[in-house]
Amino acid sequence: MDLKSGYPFWSIRNGLMQDYPRLEQDLACEVLVIGGGITGALIADELVRHGHDVAVIEQREIGWGSTSASTALLQYEIDTPMVELARRYGMEAAALAYGACAEAINTLEEIAHGVGDVDFRRNASLYYASRKRDIAELREELSARQQHGLQTRWIQPGPLWSDYGVRSTGAILSQQAAGMDPYRMSHCLFARCKQAGARIHDRTRVTELKAGSRHVDLRTADDLHIRARHVVMAGGYANQQWLSAAVARNRSSYAFITDPLHDTEMGALKHTMMWETAHPYLYLRSTADGRVIAGGEDDSVDIPLRRDMRVLGKAVTLQKKIAKVMPDLVLRPVFAWAGTFAETADGLPFFGSHPQLGPRVLFAMAYGGNGITYSVIGAELLRAQLERRYHSLSELFGFSRMK
Repeated sequence: MDLKSGYPFWSIRNGLMQDYPRLEQDLACEVLVIGGGITGALIADELVRHGHDVAVIEQREIGWGSTSASTALLQYEIDTPMVELARRYGMEAAALAYGACAEAINTLEEIAHGVGDVDFRRNASLYYASRKRDIAELREELSARQQHGLQTRWIQPGPLWSDYGVRSTGAILSQQAAGMDPYRMSHCLFARCKQAGARIHDRTRVTELKAGSRHVDLRTADDLHIRARHVVMAGGYANQQWLSAAVARNRSSYAFITDPLHDTEMGALKHTMMWETAHPYLYLRSTADGRVIAGGEDDSVDIPLRRDMRVLGKAVTLQKKIAKVMPDLVLRPVFAWAGTFAETADGLPFFGSHPQLGPRVLFAMAYGGNGITYSVIGAELLRAQLERRYHSLSELFGFSRMK
């Protein structure tokens, strides 16, 4: 599956940071993590740090799939607003999900400081109304978040323009957001796992899987046998190939990045990411070295050749949309790209076992715009399940909510 188009900045900037060998002999382990991107890295690191025997396999090079195309917009804010999520599952569940995502930013900061330079930076998040008629729902959202302890405040049109350079009728300002280099973070985490004894192999593809009552047997494309007590499917969008019924819809998202800008050119983007209420939404954030990443223009195209042809045109459209709402911000793309992402019907992830494959195969489907923060939560949730402990989000973030 071709997960990206164009020139994703992270892989160009970092190159191939570390080589990992192809699997060349049969393998046995306690936990096999399938997937060498940021989700697999966070899960493997969580398990290794807590004493589990872990092996990782990835069908491409480590970090070279959708992780290299991620824009790493790290928010507690779920693609589905809190009030809408409450209408589906109740306010208690909605507040639990939002609170967990907020705490995941803190956890990511701790992990980032532990592994070294991954360009992790705290910033604020400005969620502005795309249209005047969005104001009522946006104010309702603000009230719900404030009632459940999330630090937010309302920004009026005047300060929105004078302080943020945004033409809008209102916005929610939150303090709990961040950005980082997801490709570099993946490599740093896998390096730490390897140093602690984990076995990591790329260019190794699983073709068969049989889950039994005591272990899982797998066969690779090179006809090697892997036996694991548990398997974690952290292969991103490829996870769905193991299930007979789709649980998410694949889409494409587009992005570009600029050269480094002066502080005066960047304005409030230096310390605040910005995104809108429209669906799909436009978003912008800055990087540690002063660049601006802009993204959005999602579509239903999931054919690589068609997506390839759209990258430059989508970058132009993004520029025009930015100029309309932020006329003083002049952005010139130097790299543009697209990547596959998946959406669930409710904007929530799936972590845990599925009835089709039984309890020894655990899925990590950190889909949507919160993929990285979801993965932090999922790493803790899946470890709890492996250790037969309770986790408060197992049901809400599990396949049982589909019933």
